[in-house]
Amino acid sequence: MIININYKKNFIDKSISNYAVFLNDNYNFNDLKSFFTKVEIISIKELLKTADLSKNITSFNLNFKKRVFLLNIKKNINNFEIENLGAEFYEFLKTSSVKNLFINALTLRNQNENFINYFLHGLKLRSYEFNLYKSNKVKKKLDVTVLIQKLELVKKFQLKFQAIETGTNFARDLVSEPPNVLFPKEYVNRLLKFKK
Repeated sequence: MIININYKKNFIDKSISNYAVFLNDNYNFNDLKSFFTKVEIISIKELLKTADLSKNITSFNLNFKKRVFLLNIKKNINNFEIENLGAEFYEFLKTSSVKNLFINALTLRNQNENFINYFLHGLKLRSYEFNLYKSNKVKKKLDVTVLIQKLELVKKFQLKFQAIETGTNFARDLVSEPPNVLFPKEYVNRLLKFKK
């Protein structure tokens, strides 16, 4: 799946159709009042009564237009666990028909300031697929818009995470190639491209 990520600062639109929200482990909705209508918050609370709250991700269709993903954040979550949550969320999205998604990072006030970077990093690393030789290449696209307050902080660490993702995926490509394609000389040729 190809993931395109854009950022918007302090953007609130209650008509968004696919919406992901981070909540602390006791499902406190105080931070969400400006993002949902009163009726929607009541509906979410009602739906949560029958949901399996032991899961990290819960999804509801509030109406025929709006789908909400609740991402549960446990206390003292570390960077590795944040990446895993992003990877788990990717698996959740992969089986759905979602093509556009808004992720609300404005509710991450008490979390690590780099939380959203680690989350998206996990999401992107999990999206890797080696389908170079597949005859049926299905290219799904997911457009993600992240609603964030400190845009400059995200951009500061973006290059670091992109470099890790590019290097990781390059190594995965090398490992996935068959030996008749990636023989020793070809391996050297690919590495020589990085000489500069």
